Amino acid sequence: MENKIDILSLSHAELREFIAELGEPKYRADQIYTFLMRGASSFEEMNNIPKKLIEKLNEKAFLATAKQVQKLTSADGTAKYLYEMYDGEKIESVIMRYHYGNTICISSEAGCPMGCAFCASTLSGISRKLLPSEMLSQVIQTQKDIGERIDGIVLMGIGEPLDNYENVIKFLRLVNDEKGLNIGLRHISLSTCGIVPRIYDLAKEEMAITLSISLHAANDETRSALMPVNKKWNIEALLTACADYFAATGRRISFEYTLINGKNDNEEAARELAAVLRKYCKNMPIHVNLIPVNAVKERGFTPSSKDGIKKFVSVLEKNHIVATVRRHLGSDINASCGQLRAKKAEN
Repeated sequence: MENKIDILSLSHAELREFIAELGEPKYRADQIYTFLMRGASSFEEMNNIPKKLIEKLNEKAFLATAKQVQKLTSADGTAKYLYEMYDGEKIESVIMRYHYGNTICISSEAGCPMGCAFCASTLSGISRKLLPSEMLSQVIQTQKDIGERIDGIVLMGIGEPLDNYENVIKFLRLVNDEKGLNIGLRHISLSTCGIVPRIYDLAKEEMAITLSISLHAANDETRSALMPVNKKWNIEALLTACADYFAATGRRISFEYTLINGKNDNEEAARELAAVLRKYCKNMPIHVNLIPVNAVKERGFTPSSKDGIKKFVSVLEKNHIVATVRRHLGSDINASCGQLRAKKAEN
């Protein structure tokens, strides 16, 4: 696709400029944009576009449409998609159904470079970063498949969103465009393992998204063992950045904490977590999203017991930390947190 325009990564305004450069009236861009937002996988599908314009589009542009390879549906209604990108790379997306609407978990990279010890997505490292169009196409193609509007997005699939910063920011602007999918930024969550400089960059974007921090431990020794990124940006640097982000944006931050039996789940760990959050984030509302670790056969970790989880929550609440335990959606199809991987599931 060298030297061709990634047309789905263009905003509506950019598409109008591109079509004008091709010597075509700008209203053709409106027609093309409608087809793109409906999930067209080829220019030939655009049946009210002149043949000569289709020829120009094939010559000058390409469509980075996510192609569905496999779909698995959970007993709870969650569905997991394996998508193939234009160059053969594969990623996974998950659609979750709630009483208030449909939320999709999308991938931001093909593979992941972060090496977190409990996660399947990083087992083979990273192949490449996804284009804005490839993130957008996951939303469009899933919406097309289910025949319903997608109301919310979480960037919590394969990859580290802030490692693919420029493309993720462009995707957020595209998906929020009122002429496109028009998904409100307040209905979008971005999860990061803690690339501190990018948290400061994100604060300057003035985007009303929800930032989620994958914390998973309250001291540097444990966190570095679970998350290699902590060796570069430790807990102090990360939580200071969180406090600064809240001061700059006023946007609440959610802290994710995976509970792993025998690693980070005892009552002392809960007290330590409450203390470190109070120390660095005392001027902001604090919410901890507890996630009993999901099974990844190569990892061998097991989740905390129900009693252990209950005690952990109790300690946080006694220390005035709001905590919720995430529901296991799609665990029977390996679609829960930490289970996504870019290969076809076998029966």
